[in-house]
Amino acid sequence: MEQNARSKMLGTMKMSRLIPKVSVPIMISLLVQAMYNIIDSIFVAQYDSKALTAVSLAYPIQMLMIAVSTGLGTGINSLVSRKLGERKNNEALICAGNGVALEFVSFIIFLVFGLFFATPTFNLLTKDSTLRNLGGTYLGIVCTFSVGLFLSIAFERLMQCTGNTVLSMITQLTGAITNIILDPIMIFGYFGFPEMGVTGAAYATVIGQCAGMTLGFFLNQKKNKELKLSLRSLRIHWNIVKNILTVGIPSIIMQSISTVMNLALNAILITFGETTVSVLGVYFKLQSFVFMPVFGLSNGLIPIIGYNYGAKNRERVYSAIKTALIWALSIMAVGMVIFMAFPELLLSMFESGKAGEITKIGKIALRIICINFIPAGIGITLSTVFQAIGKGVYSMIMSLCRQLVILVPSAWFLARVGGLNAVWWSFVIAECVSLVISLLMYRNVNRRVFKWMQ
Repeated sequence: MEQNARSKMLGTMKMSRLIPKVSVPIMISLLVQAMYNIIDSIFVAQYDSKALTAVSLAYPIQMLMIAVSTGLGTGINSLVSRKLGERKNNEALICAGNGVALEFVSFIIFLVFGLFFATPTFNLLTKDSTLRNLGGTYLGIVCTFSVGLFLSIAFERLMQCTGNTVLSMITQLTGAITNIILDPIMIFGYFGFPEMGVTGAAYATVIGQCAGMTLGFFLNQKKNKELKLSLRSLRIHWNIVKNILTVGIPSIIMQSISTVMNLALNAILITFGETTVSVLGVYFKLQSFVFMPVFGLSNGLIPIIGYNYGAKNRERVYSAIKTALIWALSIMAVGMVIFMAFPELLLSMFESGKAGEITKIGKIALRIICINFIPAGIGITLSTVFQAIGKGVYSMIMSLCRQLVILVPSAWFLARVGGLNAVWWSFVIAECVSLVISLLMYRNVNRRVFKWMQ
């Protein structure tokens, strides 16, 4: 199979043009995803303040599901891109098929969880019967019908591997826009639909994901010729599965840590009242609007570095890292300024008629936590470099330190010695420690790997 010109550009185009060409479409699609997450929460908050708390409590489990799907997607992206860089296109196709099969197996696991364990799990999170009913229903639906999430991620990553990020963007936009349109209709009962509340929000989410999955499959089969799937490519090869999981499992663990972190922080914060849990949930929704473009940059960076690493082109790897750092720091700086200057405006969208409780608590939280945006931009970029060259364990170590080993104990300690407002400083402490660790690991990779590339 002759190599497609689109994937060849990963090894030839000037980096200052290539990174925005590959990454900007992903950034746009992830920004829309972040927008629909925010809009979803705004509609839920307007419907019922307890509904917002219930969705915030369910959010860590959703994060776990997203961690598995995107973690496997990172493994697929890294391995397939390296195979294309090595000119092993047939192997790349088989790796792609095995990656899709792994995503489907993961959906089956969450299907079982949604059917039998969603409500019991939610019962452990709160004693409030209303929150249990609302949250258990929401969580059960988004897990049981998560096939759209897992397979849409798989098809998006296949298109990103060959530089088809515009098609990947169209797939993600389709899912997000479908969700945005359906949210108010199904939550509040417009156009003849019954008023479904939180249940409607859940169904809007999974319908949007299934729309993205359907379009993603069609576009991959029709437009992404290098990775057009067949039944033969879906046959499991355990050595390929192992290679995908070598990067995928650390990435899953790295992102799953967010679930543990979120659950732990909820347990710490709820001692200060239910509103503090809502504030944390709102913060994660808002910060996604800043972090998603950087994650989009990372998704675009993986195939670029993976391809040039496979082709043993050291200078292009260095150029990609430098260019990506400039982009990431610029995005994070803008985000930090917005959070510092306009916290009241951002938080007011999530008020449900109460006396500004979320805004009163949240404006302090946003102004403190956003200090970590700059070191986070560097850390995310270097973590992506490690994933792209197959050293996913390094990324996992970074996440463990940032989100669990440092953050949670710091939050617990600061809550007891300094009260609620002191808790928010744990984010800054954890990110700075993680940055130091990531720089030391990059130095090691540079000395042991990059400098020996010919």
